[in-house]
Amino acid sequence: MLEPIRKAFGKAAALFSQIKNAPLDDIEEILLRADVGTRFTRILLESLKGKRNDIVETLKGDMVRLLTVPKPVETGIKPTVVMVSGVNGSGKTTTIAKLAHRCSEHESVLLAGADTYRDAANEQLAVWAQRARVEMIMSQRGQDAASVVFDALTRARSQGIGTVFVDTAGRLHTRRDLMDELVKIERIIKKFKPDGPDLNLLTIDARLGQNSITQARVFSEAINLNGLILTKFDGTAKGGALIPICNELKLPVLYLGVGEGLDDIVVFEPEKFVSMLFS
Repeated sequence: MLEPIRKAFGKAAALFSQIKNAPLDDIEEILLRADVGTRFTRILLESLKGKRNDIVETLKGDMVRLLTVPKPVETGIKPTVVMVSGVNGSGKTTTIAKLAHRCSEHESVLLAGADTYRDAANEQLAVWAQRARVEMIMSQRGQDAASVVFDALTRARSQGIGTVFVDTAGRLHTRRDLMDELVKIERIIKKFKPDGPDLNLLTIDARLGQNSITQARVFSEAINLNGLILTKFDGTAKGGALIPICNELKLPVLYLGVGEGLDDIVVFEPEKFVSMLFS
């Protein structure tokens, strides 16, 4: 698994590897090209003033600090409910399959196909469910998405299933009606778990960099997000964008998608992430 991760980090690491022995003006340009953004580039450069020999280690330490956001604490009450949202094309359904595959290695899993808008959405998720060897509750196009989630949670509770993953329809953040649907799904989940989904996650296409912050902020205003997943990280050099994304949204990045396969997802750990960027 290490080699695919190194390959995925290649584009971003190609930029950060240039920082060693570079003057401050060049470091500033590198950070901006990596999409760290002007505000956080200024913060990082401030720590480097007067430094000579330990520039890289200082920078790495500051980046780890900026990327360290408290993660959600699960209640331990089963079933664990993981709700995943995102805009169209953000890799949401593929990501759910990857997470379900990981989870199925130690407990029973059920997928709730609550994307009732997109043609063939259920068929796509069903293919992934078969590949991941997990169960799934299908829906019909046009069906009430919240009712699908209700059925899935009822079944999970009665059969002692460990984790339920809720696949919601991809939606633009500007569609008020579809954002309201997310609110309704979250409300149904709260009937089973008063605090809502254990993990309420948003998938973000890493290639968008910090341009994704606006759309993510609208999602976080509608529902109680508590974590982010950066997908398609293998296709971007904008590794620095995680700094403004984490800090502007006040949400932790929990996973990085690094490819199309079921195993191509890694737990996000700030120290390892920063180390890879500079390797």
